[in-house]
Amino acid sequence: MPSPSADFDYEATLAACAGGRHSALHALYEQEGPRLLGVVQRIVRDRALAEDIVHDACVNIWTRASTFDPARGSARGWIYSVARNLALNAVRDGQREVVVDEDTATTLDARASLEAWHDMADAFAWQASAGRIAHCLEQLEPVRRNCVLHAYVDGFSHGEIARRLDAPLGTVKAWIKRSLAALRECMT
Repeated sequence: MPSPSADFDYEATLAACAGGRHSALHALYEQEGPRLLGVVQRIVRDRALAEDIVHDACVNIWTRASTFDPARGSARGWIYSVARNLALNAVRDGQREVVVDEDTATTLDARASLEAWHDMADAFAWQASAGRIAHCLEQLEPVRRNCVLHAYVDGFSHGEIARRLDAPLGTVKAWIKRSLAALRECMT
């Protein structure tokens, strides 16, 4: 997977998409397509579905580029949130549950979340920062680390995490908020 160009101007590219320049969307796809596919495929766990979702994400990016607000976040983050939200919607629409005992579910959740984190780190070739974030994640209590991984790697909603952990929704939200603050502090 080619590395992203460090001098790529995401904001200008979104502005060009909003202005109707097809070449801007093409450049954006060339810049981020493989990584978008990796993120979406990690969420939906199906290559063909992931390709369809990335296509739909590009259409949404094209049609909604004018709604991007740099005051609310980075252009690259906005692009990924469009793709991620479509992937999460696809998962929720086709979700199936398999009933297992609580100990097995906890073990599988913890293992899957850590494996997902390592898969994602590999997919993005974040060798330097992955080492730092892995170290910072290991500093969190296991239940809090799992909350963060379920939310940001597995794509679960706070409510889904609360049900999985049999914890109050407010507690899960507080754990995630405090854990993200701890990760931010650890990373700086």
